[in-house]
Amino acid sequence: MPAGTRVRWAVVSATSVALVATGCGGNGGGSGGGSSDTSKTFTYQSSEPQNPLQPANANEVGGGRIVQNLFKGLADYDPSSGKLRMQAADKIDTSDAQTYNVTLKSGWTFHDGTAVTSKSFVDAWNWAASTKNNQINSSWFADIEGYADVHPASGNPTKDTMSGLTVQDDTHFTIKLSNKVSYFPYKLGYVAFSPLPEGFFKDPAGYGQKPVGNGPYEFVSWDHNSQVVTKTFANYQGVDKPKNGGVVFKMYTTAEAAYADLQSNNLDVMDQVPPSALANYKNDLGDRAIDAPQGGIQNVGFTLYQADWQGQDKAKVRQGLSMAIDRDTITKTVLQGSRKPATAWVAEGVEGYKSGTCGDFCTYNADKAKQLIQEGGGVPGNSIKITYNADGGHKEWVDAVCNSIRQATGVNCAGDPKTDFKTARAAITGHQINGLFRTGWVQDYPLNANFLADVYRTGAASNDTGYSSPEFDKLANEADQASSIQDTATGYQKAEEQLAIDMPAIPLWYYRTNSGFSTKVQNVTFDSFGNPAWTQVEVKG
Repeated sequence: MPAGTRVRWAVVSATSVALVATGCGGNGGGSGGGSSDTSKTFTYQSSEPQNPLQPANANEVGGGRIVQNLFKGLADYDPSSGKLRMQAADKIDTSDAQTYNVTLKSGWTFHDGTAVTSKSFVDAWNWAASTKNNQINSSWFADIEGYADVHPASGNPTKDTMSGLTVQDDTHFTIKLSNKVSYFPYKLGYVAFSPLPEGFFKDPAGYGQKPVGNGPYEFVSWDHNSQVVTKTFANYQGVDKPKNGGVVFKMYTTAEAAYADLQSNNLDVMDQVPPSALANYKNDLGDRAIDAPQGGIQNVGFTLYQADWQGQDKAKVRQGLSMAIDRDTITKTVLQGSRKPATAWVAEGVEGYKSGTCGDFCTYNADKAKQLIQEGGGVPGNSIKITYNADGGHKEWVDAVCNSIRQATGVNCAGDPKTDFKTARAAITGHQINGLFRTGWVQDYPLNANFLADVYRTGAASNDTGYSSPEFDKLANEADQASSIQDTATGYQKAEEQLAIDMPAIPLWYYRTNSGFSTKVQNVTFDSFGNPAWTQVEVKG
C-alpha cells in the first residue's frame, strides 16, 4: 500500500506457506523492564485517514494502521518472524490452489457482541467488491470467481454477489478463484478481507465514522484532524491479546512537531523520525531509538494518464529523469545513511527481490540523463513539480532530488507540498496532480507480487500512475498461475523487467524504520511492515 497497509501468513494444507520476512526489532525495544499497567493507553504518531474507517477503503497508512487494529481477518503475520498465522480462521485448505476451504474458529465476536460467522466474511467481501460501494481496495477481490459480475469494467453490476463465495455453515465457507493463484493465502491477511457486522450494511456511512470491528481494539472516538481513540476489546479472541489499554492515534501536521512531543513524553511511539533528526536521534533517545529493517520503498510516480506523459518516447524522458537523481549522495547526506539506494521496484528482504532490475536507469549519469530526455522530446514545458505531503518529513529529500535533476539536466524542478497526507492522497487518487508525486510502498505481504501486481497492473487499487502495459499484465497473469510460490516470484521478476522499459515510477531508495519511543512505554518493537507490535507495547505503571 502507498506507504501503506498490510498482510501476513501460516501453513495452508497442501500449499505450504512459511516465508520469513526481514528481521524485526531495533535498538533497545525494552527500556527498563519495569512493571506495566494493562489499563493504560499509549499514543502513536498518525495522520488523518483519507477515507471513512471501512476495511476495504483504507490503503494508506493514516487509515490503514487504525483499521488493522479495529478489525482482524482470517490471518495476519507474526511481528517477530513475518510468518502467516491463523487468527479468525482455524485453517485454510486447498488441493489445487484454486478452491480454498476456510474453517473459522468459534467464539469470535464483533465489538457489539454479535457473532463473527462465515456470512460476516462473505457479505463483507461481496459488498467491498461491488462498484456500487466505491471501495478503493475493491480490486483485491479480483481473483475470486464472479468478480466481473459485481465489478464490471464498465457499466453497472449484473449481480450483487460473487459466485466464488459460498457459505457452508457458520464456521465453514469456500473461496473459488477464477484461476489458480498459488499465493492467494498471503493476500487474505490484508485488512480489506476483514469481516463486517450485520449492522454495517444498514448504515455503511455511519459505521465508517464509528466502526464496529472484531480486532484487539474497539473504537471510542474520532476527533477529525486531531486523534482517533481506541480501547482494548475485552472479548478479543486473537492470539495477540493486548498488554495495554488501547492506542490513541494522534494526528500531526509535521514530523518535527511529533518528534518534539516524543522528546517531551507527550507522544509515546513515533512512525518515523524526520530527516532533520536522523543525525542525532540515536543520541537523543539512547536505548529508546529504533533502527529496524522494513519491507518498503520510496518512489516518485508519473501522471501517465496525462497526454504530456504518454507515448513510448516519453519513457526515455522518464528514464533520463531517473538517471539525473544522485541517490548515493542524497541517501548519505540528506538521509544520513538511513536509506539504501534502490536498484529495483521491489524492496529488499522480500521474496522475489532481485537487485539491479532497474539497470543503468537507477545509476546517476548526468550526460546520459540529458541525452535520454532530449531523445524523448524533452520534459513538457521543461519544468516539473513533485507533489508530497508536508506532514511526513519529505521536504528535505524532495528538494534534494529536484536540485539533482536541475543541476544534471537543466530541467526546472520544485517540490509541491500539500498540507497533510490526506490532502496529498486525495489529489493523487483524484488525478489532480500535474507531473510527478511521491509514492511510498510498504509491503502488504512479503512477496514481490505485492510490489508489482498491486501497484502496476492495469486497474489495480494502488495504480496511482495510470500505468497500463499489456506485456506487464500478461507476465503478471502468468506468474499468478504458476504452480508454486517460487515460480510465482520468478514470473514476477520477468514482469518487473518491463517496468525498466516503461519507467512508470522512479525507484529512489529502500526504507528502514527509524523511530523511537517515550520513557512511559516499554517492549516496543517494529516488524518488517513498519508497524509496532501494537498489542505488545507495555505502558509503565
